[in-house]
Amino acid sequence: MTVPAENGVSGGQLRQGGRSVLLALYAALRCLKIYPLENATVQKTLNDLDNTVRTLLKTEVELEIRIAGDFIFVNSTRLRLELDNYASFSHILAVFRAFEIGSLRVSPGVDRKEWQTFLGMLLSLADKGAAEERLELLQERLEEAKVSHLELERGHPEGGSSPQARQASKQVYAQGVAVTKDVIASIRLGRSTGLKRVKRAVQLIVDQVLNNETSMVGLTTIRDYDEYTFTHSVNVCIFSVALGKKLGLPKVQLCDLGMAALLHDVGKARVPTGVLNKPGKLDEHEWKLIQAHPWYGALTLFGMRGFDEIPYRSILAAHEHHMKIDLTGYPKVVRPRSLGIFSRIIAVADGFDAATTRRVYQTVPIEPDQVLREMWENPNRGYDRVLVKALINLIGVYPVGTCVILDTFEVAVVSAPNPDGEQLKRPLVRIAVDADGGPVPPPGTQVSLSDKDESGGFRRSIVKVTNASRYGITVGDYFV
Repeated sequence: MTVPAENGVSGGQLRQGGRSVLLALYAALRCLKIYPLENATVQKTLNDLDNTVRTLLKTEVELEIRIAGDFIFVNSTRLRLELDNYASFSHILAVFRAFEIGSLRVSPGVDRKEWQTFLGMLLSLADKGAAEERLELLQERLEEAKVSHLELERGHPEGGSSPQARQASKQVYAQGVAVTKDVIASIRLGRSTGLKRVKRAVQLIVDQVLNNETSMVGLTTIRDYDEYTFTHSVNVCIFSVALGKKLGLPKVQLCDLGMAALLHDVGKARVPTGVLNKPGKLDEHEWKLIQAHPWYGALTLFGMRGFDEIPYRSILAAHEHHMKIDLTGYPKVVRPRSLGIFSRIIAVADGFDAATTRRVYQTVPIEPDQVLREMWENPNRGYDRVLVKALINLIGVYPVGTCVILDTFEVAVVSAPNPDGEQLKRPLVRIAVDADGGPVPPPGTQVSLSDKDESGGFRRSIVKVTNASRYGITVGDYFV
């Protein structure tokens, strides 16, 4: 959902306004296809579209036209398919599907020229290459034409943990890692970086978390030892967006939060790699270099090109995410301050992912349940306890990716928290080793630990947490 209905017009008004926008969009597309741009009818339909969108944007923070199956949503409201709009809605569905467009986001400030450019490109690229290539080409052309108030996102299978949904999540995750690599490499080389691509990657992550949270959170278990810097940033982005969703943040804020989370560690690009990857203990000078990365991050973000405006929230999050709630962290503060909500969310996500990942100087990761317990019980860690509790509610007492031994002698990997919030100690698991000690090939058999037998007792219960490597289990294999 882009904008809650109560913050804009009522559902009925939004449905009527959205219907008008779709009809105007259809009319402009149809005329542009038949007549040259100078034609008076074409000019009138473009003016009508521009005026209709502007009218709706007076009451809505932004406008999102989203495709879900055979339905069209405008923000959170589904438009009704009726006889008088059947042709127009069907045509728009077909055009969007030809480019694999999942949503079109329209922000205030859009003008008639941007609509003209966008619709012209839709028509000219309609039969160029495969659908996935068309969308990338369209996005590139729009960026070159300086069309900044119309943003497109690829459609993905929604919900569940089907192979298609998992594959879509993998693609989004891989794109996030690739984008993060490019950003870090550009900063190290002193080059400017294309933030449009970063923003697009974050929007895809937000969409996947909203539609397919289980698969996306599951992918955070694929922690690549050799690419920790990049996978860590994507993992922190996923956890932060999922936490923001849990807290009820609207989609616009989730995108801002995701951007801040993905870029929270960009300051490390200015720290020598020899210091970042040093296996032994850091000396005083090296530790000071590490402690400077939040400040470097703030400076880097402040100087980045490509933002529509200065990204104050991202700058704050990069600067504050190691300060701790009581301000005893780093960098040291000059005067008392209250940490921003984005900084506090990112600090919790960052701390959890870092502690549960194997790195050069932490060859044995801490088990996820122990990390959560330490974050919750030890005030010296400096985390916001409300947000730690939200994280526990999000991923369960036994987080996704935890390897557990069951009282049935089976070994399993936690795949999702129990949908019943009262049963956080009884998650959904995938059996990786059967009761006879035989390996169960990925993705394993998923069972719920809240299932009961005929006598009313639980069929399976967790005995203890164990290290997956002892049983030759690669946790990430059970989520892909």
